[in-house]
Amino acid sequence: MAKTSSNESKTESFSLLTDFDIHLFRSGKHYKLHQKLGAHASSFNGKQGTYFAVWAPNAKSVSVIGNFNHWKSGQHNLTARWDESGIWEGFFEEFKKGEHYKFAIHSNTGEYLEKADPFAFYAEVAPKTASIVWDHDYSWNDNEWMSQRKRDAAKAKPYSVYEVHLGSWRRRHEDGNRSLSYKEMTTELVSYVKEAGFTHVEFLPVMEHPFFGSWGYQITGYFAPTSRFGTPQEFMELVDAFHKAGVGVILDWVPSHFPGDAHGLYKFDGTNLYEHADPRKGFHPDWSSYIYNYGRNEVRSFLISNALFWLEHFHIDGLRVDAVASMLYLDYSRKAGEWEPNQYGGNENLEAINFLKEFNEIVYGTFPDVVTIAEESTAWPGVSRPTYLGGLGFGQKWMMGWMHDTLHYFKDDPIHRKYHQNAITFSIMYAFTESFMLPLSHDEVVHGKGSLIGRMPGDEWKRFANLRLMYTYMFMHPCAKLLFMGAEFGQTSEWNHDSSLSWHLLDHDLHKGVLRVIQDLNALYKSETALYQFQFTDKGFEWIDYSDSENSVIVFMRKSESRKESLIVVCNFTPEVRMQYRIGVPFRGTWKEVFNSDDLKYGGSGQLNSNLQTTSPVKFHGKDYSLSITIPPLAISVFKLNQELAEFELE
Repeated sequence: MAKTSSNESKTESFSLLTDFDIHLFRSGKHYKLHQKLGAHASSFNGKQGTYFAVWAPNAKSVSVIGNFNHWKSGQHNLTARWDESGIWEGFFEEFKKGEHYKFAIHSNTGEYLEKADPFAFYAEVAPKTASIVWDHDYSWNDNEWMSQRKRDAAKAKPYSVYEVHLGSWRRRHEDGNRSLSYKEMTTELVSYVKEAGFTHVEFLPVMEHPFFGSWGYQITGYFAPTSRFGTPQEFMELVDAFHKAGVGVILDWVPSHFPGDAHGLYKFDGTNLYEHADPRKGFHPDWSSYIYNYGRNEVRSFLISNALFWLEHFHIDGLRVDAVASMLYLDYSRKAGEWEPNQYGGNENLEAINFLKEFNEIVYGTFPDVVTIAEESTAWPGVSRPTYLGGLGFGQKWMMGWMHDTLHYFKDDPIHRKYHQNAITFSIMYAFTESFMLPLSHDEVVHGKGSLIGRMPGDEWKRFANLRLMYTYMFMHPCAKLLFMGAEFGQTSEWNHDSSLSWHLLDHDLHKGVLRVIQDLNALYKSETALYQFQFTDKGFEWIDYSDSENSVIVFMRKSESRKESLIVVCNFTPEVRMQYRIGVPFRGTWKEVFNSDDLKYGGSGQLNSNLQTTSPVKFHGKDYSLSITIPPLAISVFKLNQELAEFELE
């Protein structure tokens, strides 16, 4: 027991940590560390109280401070464990749920530090920074969702993701421009996402962060959903509501860096505890933040425990890992002389690579029915391939090349597009080297880039037609999909995290038309097996014609196991209507237009193929049969074989 003076509160000799816990922690294999470190309601000798444990190996003393002792150190002291684990612990009877606290650390370096609990489940509303004793008591109502998720773990499924920043999706202007609460979102956000037809919602980081302008990417409360919008249980209720509505929930997860706020992880015990001590490896020049020491076993236990925590306690369906490229390369955003090669002389961060592999192995080994997604912008091989095949083990990877090529192509006047046909077709050359997700994310509508519709060329009608065309091309292209909030109705201004989306735009028909396109594309994506069964392999795609650059027309087929379910996709990237345009088709019979982005209901010109299209025995595009159709301007038409009248020509 710790020595105490007359004004000190004694810490009881009680511990949640076993010798095996310590062994796992020090070997980097404790994946449920959140159950042991932090603050936990406990019972000892018939007394109810709270057990505290914190890792601070370079501390001379550690105590718990709060309102209960007027934020003075030395009164509620923790005891250093005998096993040299660097963990300090203690039990206090008077602590109850809702108590605000920090750890007061006197470091071996001579510093006095007041730190928030890295494992706290709840925190004060920023700009206050104290941790709060809390629990995860909640009665879940998503058994049907979770059971179905497990049954469908190995099945192909559509991923249409709506990316959301919770603080700015919708605001109450009549109430001081405040953000919605978690409770308000359980009705407003959930119903909106469901009606729009998305399969998943993805939240920019919800973990507690002191600076709202970081959008959540500068985290200090790793196990606490931000208290800006409510309690942890109210966030659980939001996830629960999404699941009951049939929508999965993905969280942004940030193991790449952390901020230098005084109450955070930086120099937690006066030394470089969580961050790499060498600034060439431990400081991030892009974000003026700090990089984890991935080679330190205790840090690996902390990070992987954090990932599993959200999947376990909040029923999260996937983790999108931020800034993976910055983790993989030692010279990321660094000039010559600002980085140190690895032991083999290369620029690969071997410790980070091993960490990412372990992270994916443990996540999928524990929760095989979730998905991990890498934001990785380089040509690193095998990001979404299994670790036993030499990959990093992610389930999916953002296809940044597709995003850059597509936005660059669409910003040009259509009259020039015939010279750049390869920009819109090139992605298929590498689309199946990874399990890709096509991202039109928040990063594309900030920092002076403007809105997506603001980059479309032409007059108002052409800009909206181009936007509908780009979205349809995205949904017909193989791979999963992601769209940032506001893009689904043609937000005209750049995203501002301090403002609500421009919901008034939905009073205008052209904006309502964009939203309806997204709704119908989501419905088509989910209902047509050909659009998702083989979306990550070349088995689900076949070119019919990519050579008509003069007309800026491409034609391709999306395929499923059942060849009867194939779709023919005809894209016209110019405002010219193409009458009696002939395309080759693989089957004899009649074809029906099942989607046309030029439909009047979307704000288009109404150039539809309303009647059934009957094949003729004219060989074209290497096929034995062909159709003569009308191709609408700046639009995509999708055709499907009418199975009731079909006669198949087997190849």
